[in-house]
Amino acid sequence: MNKPLRRIAIFCGLLILTLLIRDNWLQYAKADDLASDSENRRVNIARYATPRGDIIVEGKAITGSVESEGGDFKYKRTWTNGAMWAPVTGYSSQAFGANQLEKLEDGILTGNDDRLFFRNTLDMITGKKKEGGSVVTTLNAAAQKAAYQGLGNRRGAVAAIEPSTGKILALVSTPSYDPSKFAGTSGSDEKAWKAVQKENNPDNPMLNRALRETYPPGSTFKVVTAAAALENGEVSGIDDATKTPDPYQLPQTTTDLTNEHGDCENASLQYALMVSCNTVFAKMADNVGNEGMIEQAEKFGFNDKELDTPVRAAESIYPEDNAPQNAMDGIGQASNRATPLQMAMVAAAVANDGKLMKPYMVDQLKAPNLDTIETTEPQELHQAVSSETAQKLQKMMETVVNDPQGTGGNARISGVTVGGKTGTAQHGLNNSEKPYAWFISYAKLSDGSAPVAVAVVVEDGSANRGDISGGGLAAPIAKDVMKAVIDSKK
Repeated sequence: MNKPLRRIAIFCGLLILTLLIRDNWLQYAKADDLASDSENRRVNIARYATPRGDIIVEGKAITGSVESEGGDFKYKRTWTNGAMWAPVTGYSSQAFGANQLEKLEDGILTGNDDRLFFRNTLDMITGKKKEGGSVVTTLNAAAQKAAYQGLGNRRGAVAAIEPSTGKILALVSTPSYDPSKFAGTSGSDEKAWKAVQKENNPDNPMLNRALRETYPPGSTFKVVTAAAALENGEVSGIDDATKTPDPYQLPQTTTDLTNEHGDCENASLQYALMVSCNTVFAKMADNVGNEGMIEQAEKFGFNDKELDTPVRAAESIYPEDNAPQNAMDGIGQASNRATPLQMAMVAAAVANDGKLMKPYMVDQLKAPNLDTIETTEPQELHQAVSSETAQKLQKMMETVVNDPQGTGGNARISGVTVGGKTGTAQHGLNNSEKPYAWFISYAKLSDGSAPVAVAVVVEDGSANRGDISGGGLAAPIAKDVMKAVIDSKK
């Protein structure tokens, strides 16, 4: 072979070798990335080639699948009461992808999960069509409905938890969206998708306020500050005088903090929580100090960047702050921020004698033949406070609801012990915006069990500023959610 031909042959051989390396790299090194690439249309076509498995609430499917009208996708997703359940399920769209449980448990729902490999292989041999598995949730349908109807057309959110296990019983965010309206690829689906995007809709219905929005928790956070004061020995008994002036001068400033209700000078911790004395809890936060307040808040779940339910919750923040800001953080203002789920966790830990359980919404994953693939076991996150402190906090929160002077009377349930705390959180430049109405609570039955803890936040832009209060707007919703859970257990 002459020299020019030999060079051409070597060059062609190198090209073939390069192509082989590239082909093997694509097939093996990049296979998983390509298979999960949202731009890979074949993946989407395969995803909707068969009916998806269902998401289950109390034994009933809240999702389904119907045949698409033309196009490459054979089936599309449907939801029952989609707007009510969207904060739980998320959406699954042929055109716009998926989120929340529909995305996180896609492998189970499509039947592609590795744990279904042997079943899928057997089905392929026998000629049976591939089926998706199911996701069994912890949700309580009656509680979800009560929360959704209670919020109505107002902006807001509700989170309800079973204190002893961490099971999420209700998770509502309003205004919401119906994922069925953009599950397909038609022009109407695209129009519906655009209508719920933040840039086109100031209500931002796609935002899951229960998990992904943080608010100043207002006076509901005083429960955490009371816990810090008791755990750090700033007060020994809940009926002891706190030696608090009224007004209280914020540390290192000449600014006076005042109260809206009650006679708060030297008030006891119990009385201060009952009528919501700002001065007492600002002073307690300052006495405990910023490091101590951070430590206590973190025991209740604050400053956790990786709280997965399995949908990840936004981080609730108790910040590193100077003395005057820390005092304001202690009454749920300044830079203190919390999700509704976080404040439900606070109420749940108090009700569970100080033990904070990790919140979760998926109880089981099941194969198409209903064999159980995975079961979620309750997991303790922290001992937020001692049992003794928790019982003191319970007594204080129950006084908020039961005493005629308390701010939480609208949450009373006949024959049930209810503990709660109201909150009216200021926000905006110089507190110029309408405040958020908060209420956190738990219910205890005669046998001592606590089946539910709730947090409610209402952003009511239509209300008169003076009419906005946690006791007035949020407490009745919490009451209905707690009652729904209790009645469902009868």
